Amino acid sequence: MTRVYLHTFGCKANQYDSEVIRQALAAAGASVVGDPRHADAAVVNSCTVTHTGEAKMRGLVRRLARRRPGIRTVVMGCAAAVDDGTLATLPGVTGVVGGADAGAVLAALALEPAPAERLLRRFDRGSRAWLKVQDGCDEHCTFCATVIARGANRSRPVDELVAEATLLSRHAREIVLTGVHIGAYGRDLPGACSLGRLVGALVTAVPEVRFRLSSVEATEIDDRLEDLMATRQDRLAPHVHAPLQSGSDAVLKRMGRHWYTSGAYRRRLEALAARLPVLGLGADVIVGFPGETDADHQATRALVADLPFTYLHVFPYSERPDASARRLGPPVAPEVVRARSAELRALAAVQGDAHTARRHGGIADAVLLERRRGRFTALTEDYLAVAVAPTGDGPPPARFRARLTRVGDGIAALPIAS
Repeated sequence: MTRVYLHTFGCKANQYDSEVIRQALAAAGASVVGDPRHADAAVVNSCTVTHTGEAKMRGLVRRLARRRPGIRTVVMGCAAAVDDGTLATLPGVTGVVGGADAGAVLAALALEPAPAERLLRRFDRGSRAWLKVQDGCDEHCTFCATVIARGANRSRPVDELVAEATLLSRHAREIVLTGVHIGAYGRDLPGACSLGRLVGALVTAVPEVRFRLSSVEATEIDDRLEDLMATRQDRLAPHVHAPLQSGSDAVLKRMGRHWYTSGAYRRRLEALAARLPVLGLGADVIVGFPGETDADHQATRALVADLPFTYLHVFPYSERPDASARRLGPPVAPEVVRARSAELRALAAVQGDAHTARRHGGIADAVLLERRRGRFTALTEDYLAVAVAPTGDGPPPARFRARLTRVGDGIAALPIAS
């Protein structure tokens, strides 16, 4: 039996792709192992969003070859899709598969594929699972190489997604809808199909599961999604991760993000926050985009301060091959990027602490995450990771109602008897 070590870099879409590979490996008679020292082969699912991610991937491949001489490594994913041939020169690499074709990965490992399973049946993440509803993107953000790696928007049919979610719900209590541009779901399908209609179908057809949106553009949250978050928080988590990237309209224009302005972004999220008593709100921000001025940065800071963010992902601008951003303005000095990033992270930390304080004493819908050293953590509907307070009644169920309470500098969930 071939023993395969599987490692994933990058987003939830990549993590989903790796689970498809895991399922295909098992069907082909291989065994997925958690320790590369016990592996005959490795599959590394790569990311190309930042140069740092690619550097970490290359470093892992080299370590695998050094620590496990003779290991056969296949590199797949986005970095493999835009590779210029150099990945194949890394030690131990016997195959490079652009994208996530399970058959191609098995062939590169010299494994005979079993009859292909159309649907993913289980996710190796305990009580949570990802469901990839679409792939690719039709937009052309000037900083992004993902569209080059993953191609155009391709939506999966609603009935197929309902069937897969039904299978995943046998083990998962939360299913996260993911993809590259999920707000574009359905635009390539016949009829009036949209992300809101898909979520409505899933909520109706797959009971007892909490669904959650992964990253989604603020202006692509339609009325149906808002209504579900407002009226069925037990079925669609009131949590939005809405990429901002910049609060400056001038920078947004140079980024190629033509479908919204900072004002449209603000209005949509203010309306959502006004309707939802509990809302987890996050965003991505790129700092130091070419040509970003102090005024641009202050516009971003002001918008972040005005909206009820509960967390923020702050990324220094990373130049990607074949992306056009570097031609759109002068580079920002590294020390300026560091200072601006630190300022935004500090602001986000204050906002996150304020949200946590507001939730103290409130009731939460919690899904179990993991157990470490006898202690459990859980995730609330508004995306708070909380410790689970012991009750003396044994381990908590995979999903439970809880009262949130302060414990030191953090917050804990005290399960409420049903």
